[in-house]
Amino acid sequence: MARFKRMDVYRALAGTGMVPVFYHADAGVAREVLGACYRGGARAFEFTNRGDFAHEVFGELNKWAATACPGMALGIGSVVEPGTAALYLQLGASFVVGPSLNPDIFKVCNRRQVGYIPGCGSVSEIGLAQELGAEIVKVFPAGNVGGPSFVKNVLAPMPWSRVMVTGGVEPTAENLGQWFDAGVTCVGMGSNLFPKEVIAARDWNEITHACERVLQIIKPYVS
Repeated sequence: MARFKRMDVYRALAGTGMVPVFYHADAGVAREVLGACYRGGARAFEFTNRGDFAHEVFGELNKWAATACPGMALGIGSVVEPGTAALYLQLGASFVVGPSLNPDIFKVCNRRQVGYIPGCGSVSEIGLAQELGAEIVKVFPAGNVGGPSFVKNVLAPMPWSRVMVTGGVEPTAENLGQWFDAGVTCVGMGSNLFPKEVIAARDWNEITHACERVLQIIKPYVS
């Protein structure tokens, strides 16, 4: 069962403004990265369902996080069908994120009162997601869909929308400022937050510092 209620997850997303997005087949590496992000101030973390036996890694990670990172809401990303969502809910996922919108995933997540953040690439998809119960929608791939101007133009007629963007987000004041000035609620950051060379060098302190830098940039925009 999820350790965090969905409204608490939404508050964590809006309150910090950033979700680290990460996958690694080695549970030890995943623990180190999660811990580094937690020390850096992140309070929601998206582990992605991208490799064989990813659910086993997630299960280990979530058990470890319960004591090592008690304030971290651990969610699962890259979920495209309800069966996968159900599997991760059994492993305690506190939220579910997808690259696309699948109405049947809402049924699974709503039954357990767990937030589902679907990927949307159009105004119509955003509207449908909201009809189905989405509190936050994920614009993906944000840089290709239309960038900050897309978000700004969506929020003009739909100002109640809460948008998370993933894809095309960079850990710089200029880039982050453009997204938050456009009105995003939070950003998801993957490879730009976790460069391959940093992971290979096992430089966990650099990941902590990277999170701190990003959150410091975002801080004036979030509540």
